[in-house]
Amino acid sequence: MPALCDYTNVYNTALAVLKEKGYQLWYNPASEMFGAERDGWDFLADTPSALLGMVAIYESSTPGQYSDYWWRKDAEQLYGRLPVEPRAYTSAVYQRRKET
Repeated sequence: MPALCDYTNVYNTALAVLKEKGYQLWYNPASEMFGAERDGWDFLADTPSALLGMVAIYESSTPGQYSDYWWRKDAEQLYGRLPVEPRAYTSAVYQRRKET
């Protein structure tokens, strides 16, 4: 079991984090999309967790102004090339259980 999964019981926390960061939030039932906006930068996603991810990309990039593909990173191509399994580690879930 991982320390955190993308599941509906995480959605309210994701929205609360966005609200704490100063984003206005909305849900459009017609498109079934969640939205967030701050300082004119607006984001849409299928789930609150994905919305938080979009904002994380923005906050990582910190563009001064809008331009096409402002979000792209000049980085190694990772999508489609990830390993099937992680290298060895002990999940925080199990580390905590060992201490108690």
